[in-house]
Amino acid sequence: MGTSTIFKWITGGLEAFWGIPVLGGSLILGLAWTPLIFMLVLHIVTLIFSIQDKKKIHGSITGIVTSCLGWIPILGMIMHILTAILLLIDAFQSNKDNKPAVE
Repeated sequence: MGTSTIFKWITGGLEAFWGIPVLGGSLILGLAWTPLIFMLVLHIVTLIFSIQDKKKIHGSITGIVTSCLGWIPILGMIMHILTAILLLIDAFQSNKDNKPAVE
């Protein structure tokens, strides 16, 4: 499993958590939007590793946009959920592509 795939699993899981209605938003507000800044950095790192590994980058780019718009209540929740879906699908497909063929 490549570094970009590991980061996609991590960022996808975190985005799914932030997308949980009420809980995710409450924590983001309670921590003064610090999780959005942390996630922005994490998505940029994931993007860099994805480019180096020649993997799909659309999940990371969506994550960067989500981190910038995540402070908007309903839009943020929807964006977190969509980003989580994209990142987790990418990570799953990367795992599937890297498995050796069974003969």
